Order: sequence, then C-alpha cells, then structure tokens
Amino acid sequence: MFDKLEELEKKYNELTKLISDPEVIADQNSWRKYMKEQSAMKDVVDKYIEYKAVKNNMDEAKEMMSDPEMKDMAEEEYYSSKEKLPALEEELKILLLPKDENDDSNVIIEIRGGAGGEEAALFAYNLYRMYTMYAELRRWQVEVIDINETGIGGLKEVSFMIKGKGAYSKLKFESGVHRVQRVPETEASGRIHTSTVTVAVLPEVEDVEIEINQNDLRIDTYRASGAGGQHVNKTSSAIRITHIPTGIVVACQNERSQLQNKETAMKMLRSKLYEAEQEKQDSELANTRRLQVGSGARSEKIRTYNYPQSRVTDHRINFTIYQLESFLNGNIEEMIEALIAADRADRLKEGEI
Repeated sequence: MFDKLEELEKKYNELTKLISDPEVIADQNSWRKYMKEQSAMKDVVDKYIEYKAVKNNMDEAKEMMSDPEMKDMAEEEYYSSKEKLPALEEELKILLLPKDENDDSNVIIEIRGGAGGEEAALFAYNLYRMYTMYAELRRWQVEVIDINETGIGGLKEVSFMIKGKGAYSKLKFESGVHRVQRVPETEASGRIHTSTVTVAVLPEVEDVEIEINQNDLRIDTYRASGAGGQHVNKTSSAIRITHIPTGIVVACQNERSQLQNKETAMKMLRSKLYEAEQEKQDSELANTRRLQVGSGARSEKIRTYNYPQSRVTDHRINFTIYQLESFLNGNIEEMIEALIAADRADRLKEGEI
C-alpha cells in the first residue's frame, strides 16, 4: 500500500508542476486534463502527507524518550501519535479503493409496478415521490422522461433523470425489487397485502462512451398520454426507440418537441446499452459481491417497506429503520450511507487495493 502511496504522491507533484507550466496553460485541453487528474488524487495525497507527519512525530518522540529531561513530554507525544496511526491507515485504504468512474454522473431512474396490480402502482408512485423529495433535499434537479399513470394516483411506470454531482454514487444501490407490505384502502377485512415494485438506476453516459449504429434503431412516434400541456394528444411528439439487436426499448414524451424527445430517449438508450455491457464484464464479480449494481440485482428482493410496523429493512445488509413515513418523505440518507459503508467493507475484504 505504501509503495502505491509514494507513487501517487510523486505523480501528484509532477502534475502540480505541469499545471503551472506556461506552455501547458496555453494548451487548455491538456491543462484541464492534468487539473482533473490532480484533483482526483488530492484527497489521498493530503491524507498520506498527514499520515507521514504523524509517523514522523512518533519516530522523533521515540528518540527523545532517551533524554531524561524530555522523557515525559516525549512519551505523551509518542503514544498520542501512535493512537492516530491505525485510523489514518484505514482512511488511506478507503481512499485507495478504485473509484467507480460513473460516481459523479447524473442518474436515470426507472420505476415499474410489479406484482400486486393497482396496489403496486400506488407504491411505485410512493417511491417516485421518495426519490424526488430526496433530490430536492440535496438541491438536485429532477426531469421526468416518460410517465404512465393509473386512474387513481398510481404509476404503471415512470422514467426520470436526477441531475447533480455524485447522484449516481448515492443512488446506485437502489436497483432491485422493492417490496411493500400494507393494508390497501379497499381491503375491508384489514388483511395485509404484499406488492412489489422494480427500480433500475442507470448512470447517464456521454455520446463518446457508446457507439450506436442508426441502422439498428426503429423509431416510432405517438401521441403523448400524460401531463404536459396543450400539445398532449394533439401532436405525435412522443418517441419510442427500439434497439433491434438487443430488443431494448426506450420512450420519452415529456419534452415539447419530437426532436427533444428523441435526444432524451437516445440518452436513455446509451445508458441502457452501457449498463448491459457492464453487466457482461462484471458477471464474475457479481458472484462474489453482496452489493451488486446492474448484474441481475433487479430480480432480487432488496428491501421491504412494512407499514404496520413502520419499518424499512434492506435485506442485503440486514439494516432496519423504524421511521417509514420519514423515509418515504425522502429522508433516506442513513440507509444510503449504510449501503455505501457495507460495499466499502466488502471491497476492503476482497483486497481491492
């Protein structure tokens, strides 16, 4: 680990010189590239410098302990520094873990009602509201891409984008089957029903990352069916794109023009094709990781929302919160941080540094 840290610090110092070089500054593309590379290293290098300073203090204090006049003060400094080192080493291990290149990306979230009919559709709306409220708490922007509503306030399906730095890093573990246990308003006997909703979380990917052959696409237009103003049901502005080789279908009806809907639908298609490729590449890793993003996790029950007990349990990490109403109002950070910590612990255990 420490050899790697030495190499990182050396590279960081080289980059510091480069971004101060007038010739590099004149070439803005190179300058931005070096700035981004240096910025990605800053946290771990700063922590390593702190570690070395504490280690140096400990070594100096140990030498001073042989001086009778300095012994008491040196011992205090020695043991104080020694106590700090294990925590700093753990922080360095975490900072050295490979970063998911999509962590800073915007996210596209798809929510679909599963087993349970209208009750599942109503809970799909609850989850949609939960994620949008969480986004509002973080001052992120939400844009609806496609929505298919039921007659009594539920959602058959909804696709939306959350724009904000680090959105994917926070929400990537939400992919999977969410199960709800509650008594429907229409249930006269008070019997608890169980329904499911599927959530998929995709990073927004740039054009350059995925190449799409236009000949592989079938593009259909239709009239928008949801909320959206006077143009609804008057013009065929909604777009549905089918990627023929994979059978992936995406749709967008929220924008005002057909061109805008097509651009948004293409973003979704790129993200889905990117995810499919990642699934293929990560299939072996998926067998050893408890928390897996985009590797069949959507078919697994990841979380239960139990209304009678006001309980939310994530089954992957056996973590429970007894504040269901608050959770569904967007206060999901505690659960998100627990999932991130569990994933980090798994990766440290697997020796990913």
